[in-house]
Amino acid sequence: MEIWTRCYELSKSLPKDERFGLVSQINRASSSIPANIAEGSSRKSQKDTARFIQIALGSAFELETFLIGINRLQLLPEEKTQGMLDLIIEEQKMLSGFLKSLEA
Repeated sequence: MEIWTRCYELSKSLPKDERFGLVSQINRASSSIPANIAEGSSRKSQKDTARFIQIALGSAFELETFLIGINRLQLLPEEKTQGMLDLIIEEQKMLSGFLKSLEA
């Protein structure tokens, strides 16, 4: 949830002409992470849970890609995105570990 809320705040700083492009993509990817974790946690089988964790992990990688792109295009100062990138990488590690435990 921290990533989601911080991404919404970060996206407000992007140029207005990105409202229907990058801003939309960032907001959708960041909200997909906790939404899929929540949905996966409600599933009765580990296989179903794992599928939703995989989707959440994919969204985390997608979000990381968008933030790297923001840095490369210099749409925001790197100091504004670095903390988010650190959080996202930590989330990817946690989701990957959880996924391995489900698949074991």
